[in-house]
Amino acid sequence: MSLYQEITDQIVEMIEAGTPPWRQPWTGSSSASMPIRSNGEPYQGINVLMLWMWASKRGFNCPQWITFKQAKAMGGAVRKGEKGVKVVYFNVVEKDDEKIPFLKSYTVFNMEQCDGIDYQKPEPPVDLGTERDARLDAFFHGTGANIISGQNFRAYYHPSQDLIHMPPIKAFESTESYYAVLAHELVHWTGAGKRLDRIKKFQDRQEYAFEELVAEIGSCMLCADLGLIPDLDQSSAYVESWLKALKNDCRLIFKAAAESQKAVNYIHSTHQKEVAA
Repeated sequence: MSLYQEITDQIVEMIEAGTPPWRQPWTGSSSASMPIRSNGEPYQGINVLMLWMWASKRGFNCPQWITFKQAKAMGGAVRKGEKGVKVVYFNVVEKDDEKIPFLKSYTVFNMEQCDGIDYQKPEPPVDLGTERDARLDAFFHGTGANIISGQNFRAYYHPSQDLIHMPPIKAFESTESYYAVLAHELVHWTGAGKRLDRIKKFQDRQEYAFEELVAEIGSCMLCADLGLIPDLDQSSAYVESWLKALKNDCRLIFKAAAESQKAVNYIHSTHQKEVAA
């Protein structure tokens, strides 16, 4: 059971850390590609989520994972100091004519952690030609938020540096998806201590989960205000996962919606002040 708990904790941690890798509407990272074994067969079940999580956290773009022995058999080696990732499989043991299922784990390494092995490099970031929207740019930058973009293909709000990082807009599937992600991060931005003081130290999972829920609902509200169509299908699934993680607290959604509205109101008021100034 401790292995089950360990895996569950890591998955929750992945979601707590921000947008899950399978919810990425831009190119430039294949961390969401289906992870595969050394023989090219895809992983299944919980291992897909586990390997997605670690690929995203460690910045691996190669979808292939191998064991220490497999690396050696392929004429290469895992680099010294590299840390592996646990994957699991089910097995059964017979006891008193009864088959008892149990979970076992073993360690794999991403091909990018190895030397001396040729592997297919991931596709580079694709320029989809997605264009910026001058009206929306004026709004977001008019809030005073420090919004930067670079070759780090991740979207996040960095609390200690008080900045929002976004992948280049040309790598996004659409203009709308870029600004929807930016809206999500901007709601996080409102939670800083010098603003609405909603983000603190995330002392427990409920606080962390609640903040992510606020950002997701708030981004839908802000998109609606800006004339963008919120991605309600993905957002509702995301919200649902939080509700389950927080034991289906029937009052949580009301509290989160209220905090989301405060955040959106703050964004609008800050924009008005910046423009007036």
